[in-house]
Amino acid sequence: MNNLPVRSLASDLPDVRTLGLARLTAGMGVAYRLDWTTHLSVHGPLPDLGLSHLTALAEEIGLCGRGGAGFPFARKLRAVATSSRARRSTAAVVVNGCEGEPACRKDTVLLARAPHLVLDGALLAAEALGAEQLVVGVTRAPLEESVRRAMAERGLSERRGRRLRARVFRMPERFVSGEATALLRAAGGGPALPPGRRVRSAERGLSGLPTLVSNAETFAQLAVAARMGAGTYASTGTREEPGTVLLTLGGCVPRRTVLETPTGVPLAHILERCGSGTGQGVLVGGYHGTWLDPDSASMAAVSRASMAAHRATLGAGAVLPLSWDVCPLGETLRVAQWLAAETAGQCGPCRLGLPALAGALADVLGGGGRAALDTLRQYAGSVRGRGACKHPDGSARFVLSSVNTFTDDLAAHVLGNGCGRPVAGVLPLPDEAGPTGGERLAVDWTLCAGHGLCADLLPEAIRLDRDGYPVLSDAPLPEYLRPRARRALARCPALALRLENS
Repeated sequence: MNNLPVRSLASDLPDVRTLGLARLTAGMGVAYRLDWTTHLSVHGPLPDLGLSHLTALAEEIGLCGRGGAGFPFARKLRAVATSSRARRSTAAVVVNGCEGEPACRKDTVLLARAPHLVLDGALLAAEALGAEQLVVGVTRAPLEESVRRAMAERGLSERRGRRLRARVFRMPERFVSGEATALLRAAGGGPALPPGRRVRSAERGLSGLPTLVSNAETFAQLAVAARMGAGTYASTGTREEPGTVLLTLGGCVPRRTVLETPTGVPLAHILERCGSGTGQGVLVGGYHGTWLDPDSASMAAVSRASMAAHRATLGAGAVLPLSWDVCPLGETLRVAQWLAAETAGQCGPCRLGLPALAGALADVLGGGGRAALDTLRQYAGSVRGRGACKHPDGSARFVLSSVNTFTDDLAAHVLGNGCGRPVAGVLPLPDEAGPTGGERLAVDWTLCAGHGLCADLLPEAIRLDRDGYPVLSDAPLPEYLRPRARRALARCPALALRLENS
């Protein structure tokens, strides 16, 4: 029975490896999923820490969020506690396990295989804050079942009358589900979308309560540090950033891997241990991240300071090297088209700007010359800093980083007939097969008359060329876009638009 919750997810779970002594991944070599008894035998009992001690611990070890933004955890704790006292209200704690980023699987591994370690950290924070609500957000049914079973093993429940009501909440499997504000809205009964305005969850989050939100690895790190103490925790890693970090290795590595490594380890060494080199570039931080050229990747180390020196960030911990035998801009285009279809659809920079940005990159690869490249940079500039959430900024950063890093490949496309290398799909995207066969839009060119209505109805997937004819994204349509796609099919005056299975 121990493996049931993750069995249906097992084919998607990466290998797990460690450099040095395992902390977060301890026990995973003994059991596939650590139940309550196994968890206690591996990690031992959890100490009781009050708010002041827990805040001091987080500050002493320099614990920052591991979900992308890297905000200091101690400041979050203080802000929630201060707001709770000022309002004379209780607080809430939310674990964001919604990895909408296809390149990241570290939180998935923790929630599937070591859910009690994540719950340990969340319960430490909830006890310190006097919280009455604990919510764990996930996007997949096996993770929901794994966390639900872990809560049951600990006697946690959503039943009224308990001092702490704990539940697991399932979000749609979309990129924007990873936005903390989207999780808070959905868990409170609203739509699973960012609110479109700045929201301070420490003041008004879940159900209007001051809310502490962080990702699964951050809470797991807190649980490890509480057991070890600050001194032992800092015995590995760098002085400025002690401890370990979880990375998801993908791209051209032989096997997708979640690796626990001390901070400060050279990135090139990690790639070598996972069977890869720096190749023609390494994407760090995922699809809102930055490409490092081979020279930068060979000098960078796994730390915030080292990445910042190369104008990059580890973000949610995705590391994706790219081999020399694929087209880097073609791989980027494939992801950019997917990002454009994953918009929240709440603002122009997201709903219209990102499809235009992906289309401009397609024009560059199609031999559009310098004019297409200038248009690409113009679109990237027009979406940055203007979105209702961080999705436009991150997507523009990813696309611009690719054209600035792969300059030889860019010149081959802009000034010549292309690089001649294939697009192999080495940057992971959600399973294209899907339950509906991975439907894509297609056009019957013998019927199309260039009315352009389809682009108005579905700008996330269709744009118009200079002559007013539709240009379609190569990416499969996300499930949430398919109703509007069928509406566009029905309204096409020439009945030229259709859906096809991959």
